[in-house]
Amino acid sequence: MIKADEKITIKSWAPEDRPREKMLLYGRRHLSDAELLAILIGTGNIHENAVSLSQRILATCGNDLDRLCQLSVKDLTAFSGIGRVKALHIIAALEIGRRRTGITPAGPQKIYSSHDAYRHLHPIFTDLDHEEFWILLLNQANYVKSKHMISKGGRAGTVADPKIIFKTAIDNQGTFIILAHNHPSGNLRPSKEDLFITRKLADAGKLLDLLVLDHLILVNGNYYSLADEGCF
Repeated sequence: MIKADEKITIKSWAPEDRPREKMLLYGRRHLSDAELLAILIGTGNIHENAVSLSQRILATCGNDLDRLCQLSVKDLTAFSGIGRVKALHIIAALEIGRRRTGITPAGPQKIYSSHDAYRHLHPIFTDLDHEEFWILLLNQANYVKSKHMISKGGRAGTVADPKIIFKTAIDNQGTFIILAHNHPSGNLRPSKEDLFITRKLADAGKLLDLLVLDHLILVNGNYYSLADEGCF
């Protein structure tokens, strides 16, 4: 018999209601988001068990896992019962899940369109709260050779240095270059600076025989192709 003022723990629940036991009995797909998060957390705090704490964390994110992925260690440790180690466990698990969505099929990947390039690049930019500039290098048959981060900046922008871009392409024996960066502001349209640097890099690439095929701007699961829109 549990008294009214006694702390209710997960161990006092029926086995089928405990997240770990529930997963063993019924499988992972039968657990709610809060129950899965509770397994990562392990224990709650003096006032609530791990499931209740998980529900409260998710509620502050509008029960949106994408928003949960954006929480930092500082954000998570603001919750009573979440220390630095637990926060790192949560962030690491969410990052593994994010990377899984970006896994490409084994073997060489050929880029036929801007959408193919987007599918290859978008996992890099998921959940970023700052701007990054990357390049995707292709061989002469349009197969992906490698991808490289050129720069990382703040929310307002980053630097796309032509010298670094073309040196990286030459060092990695690329034939074609696809440029890509994100807009943390959420604005999908290219800025005047985006248009200027794209045309500048495209012109320089022609002189170096390293053709710039496209420049993608990525925002919240969507993209803008400057090549498709005839911007250069």
